[in-house]
Amino acid sequence: MTSRHWDVLIVGAGLSGIGAAYRIGSAAPDRDYAIFEARGAIGGTWDLFRYPGVRSDSDMHTLGYPFRPWTRRESIADGASIREYIRDTAAEHGIDRHIRFHHRVVAAAWSSAHARWTVEVEVGPERRTETHTCSFLYLCSGYYDYDHGHVVDFPGQDRFRGRIVHPQHWPADLSYRGERVVVVGSGATAVTLVPSMAEDAAHVTMLQRSPSYIASRPDVDPLAERLRAHLPDRLAYRLVRGKNILTGTLVYRLCRRWPRRAARVLRDGVAGQLPDSVPLDPHFAPRYDPWDQRLCLVPNGDLFRALRDGRASVVTDGLASFTEHGVRLASGAELAADVVVTATGLEMLAFGGIDLTVDGEAVDPGRQVVYKGVMFSGVPNLAWSLGYTNASWTLRSDLTARYVRRVLDHMRRHGHTTCLPRPRGAGARRSERPILDLSSGYVMRAADRLPKQGARRPWRLHQNYLVELPAMRLSRVDDGSLLFSRTASAPDRSATTAPTR
Repeated sequence: MTSRHWDVLIVGAGLSGIGAAYRIGSAAPDRDYAIFEARGAIGGTWDLFRYPGVRSDSDMHTLGYPFRPWTRRESIADGASIREYIRDTAAEHGIDRHIRFHHRVVAAAWSSAHARWTVEVEVGPERRTETHTCSFLYLCSGYYDYDHGHVVDFPGQDRFRGRIVHPQHWPADLSYRGERVVVVGSGATAVTLVPSMAEDAAHVTMLQRSPSYIASRPDVDPLAERLRAHLPDRLAYRLVRGKNILTGTLVYRLCRRWPRRAARVLRDGVAGQLPDSVPLDPHFAPRYDPWDQRLCLVPNGDLFRALRDGRASVVTDGLASFTEHGVRLASGAELAADVVVTATGLEMLAFGGIDLTVDGEAVDPGRQVVYKGVMFSGVPNLAWSLGYTNASWTLRSDLTARYVRRVLDHMRRHGHTTCLPRPRGAGARRSERPILDLSSGYVMRAADRLPKQGARRPWRLHQNYLVELPAMRLSRVDDGSLLFSRTASAPDRSATTAPTR
C-alpha cells in the first residue's frame, strides 16, 4: 500500500536523526518530513545498549547538541542520562510528533524520471509492507548492525554450565551478584563493564588477547563547573565545548605526529594507577600506535580502582575453548566463571542494511566514493550521517545536518529537484582504505562493504572538525562536483493520503 510523499525522509530516531530533524525542520517549518524508526523508542544506540555501566566515551559538551546545552554536572554521562537528553530534545522541539515507530526501511529505489525515492517499509510486529515516496532520503541509522553484534564461535560453548551473554543484547533477567565473571575483550565496552560489574560480582576478570590504549579523566569538567557558577548555561556550554574541541584536536594531532612519545605518556599514565600485582607489560602496553584504534576512556580511573581493590583482574591470553566451569586459555590455564560476557565487538552495516537502487541498478556501498563524508558518487538526493572516529560523533553529524539543510535550501531557491555528486579528476579516485581510518577489528572486517574516500577534498575525510567546519558551512554548495538539475515530472503531493500516527 502507498501511504504518502515526504519532502525529506529521515531514517533513525537516535542522536543523529533527532539532530537532523531539528536542523531541517527549524530552517523550513513548512518542509514536510518524517522520521522512520525501526525500534519502538527514541535514542538509537543509547536505547539499544543496556549493559552495566554503559556510558559515553566522549564528553557531553561535544556529544550533546550545540543548539541544546548539556546542563548536568557530569561531563561523561551514563547511557540512561543520554537517552533522556535525546528524548527531551525531541519533545522540546516537537520532533517527536514526526516519528513513526516500528517502521523499518528495507529498500529504496530512485527514479530519475520522477526525481524521487520509492521507499519500502515494514511496519509493526507483523511487518506489513508500506510504500512511501520522498524527494530526499537521509540515513541517520549509523553504521552498526543493531540486530547482531560480532559473535565469535568459541569451541565448547555447549559444555559451559554458566551463562554466556553479548553486551549488545543484555538480558534483563541476568543476575551476577556474588558470581565469577569473565569479560572477553579489551575495548571500550570491556573497560566499561569490568568496573561496573565488579561492584556486585564476586570477581571480574578481563580476558584480553591484546591490550588497548586507555586514558583516565574526571567525569566532571572543572572549567564547566566554574563557568556555570558565573555565566548563563548557554554561554558556559559554548565556551567549554570550544575548549574541548580544541583540546581534543590538539591531542589527536600530537598522537599522530609523535606516536612513540604519545604512547609513552599514555602508558605512564596507566602505570601510575596500577597495583604492584598488575604489570604494565603485557596487560597495558599495546603493540600499535595511539589512535590506530579508538582510545578507551576510563572516567575517574574506575577500572584501575577495581584492580587495586582486588575486585577485578586482567589476563592477557587467548581463549582456546570453553569448559564446563569456565574458559581454557591458549596457555593451558583455566579461568573459572559463572558468567562469560563476550565483548568481542560490533558488526558494521552500511546504509542501515537498506537495499538501494538507482534507476534499477543496485548500489553497492563498497564501490561508492564519499562526497564530503555526506553523499555518494552517482547516488542522487541521499545523505548519510557519519560521526568522527577520533572525536565525538555529534560534532560531525551536526556538520552533516547543517550541510544537508544548505543543499535543500539551495534546491528550493533555484527550483532544482535533483542533486548528484559526480567524481571527476584524480582527486576523486577511490583509495584502498575505507571511509573510517582505523585498524580496529570491526572496521577491518567490514572494509570491503564500506564506502571509500578519494585523494583530495571534497572526496576525502580529514577527521578534523576545525578543518571541516569552514568546508561544510561556508564553501559553495554548487562546487562543480555536486550537480543540480530539474526534472519536469515532480511528485504530486496532492494525491497522497493524510499522515497517520
